[in-house]
Amino acid sequence: MRLRLWPKKTRERRATVLAGLILLQALCAVFFIGDVIEDFREDWHLDNPHLLLESVAAVVLIAGVIFLMIELRGLLSRMSDMQTGLEIANGHLAEVIQGFFEDWNLTNAERDVAIMILKGLDNEAIAQVRNTASGTVRAQATKIYAKSATDGRAQFISVFVEELLAGGISAESDLDSALKNKYKEKPATKDHFAG
Repeated sequence: MRLRLWPKKTRERRATVLAGLILLQALCAVFFIGDVIEDFREDWHLDNPHLLLESVAAVVLIAGVIFLMIELRGLLSRMSDMQTGLEIANGHLAEVIQGFFEDWNLTNAERDVAIMILKGLDNEAIAQVRNTASGTVRAQATKIYAKSATDGRAQFISVFVEELLAGGISAESDLDSALKNKYKEKPATKDHFAG
């Protein structure tokens, strides 16, 4: 499942529609206020139920316009903050990935393969993209797993997912701590380079 925010045009369209509805409600309020003023000029009495009902409707419409304007402003602000947060998180994830690659001393070729693994490509697809043999990609992937102290593709990807999720969690569980320590302290052995 992919999470997506509304595209910019859709957000702008929604904001425009909401602003249009607020404007329409404001016009209705102006109409009722004008009608109340006109009726009051003719009668000069506020005890008329029709005049009282129109006065209440005008006040409620004005209150609704003010409330909706405040809500629209808050909604646009929250949407902007969410978009900014996603852009920051996206940039942060790229920095985290580069940081791990530097810590693991991956070569440029291994970095390319690692990025493609993170994007979900299998070894055959990576080999086609890089114009290399699938055996070469398999060997590079094995070296990547060894340098990152992971046992395979799923565990390699989970390191980055965990890092992304950990950004929003203030306290780690004991299991999370144990797993992180296992990945950081696991020595690379010759078994990692096999097959």
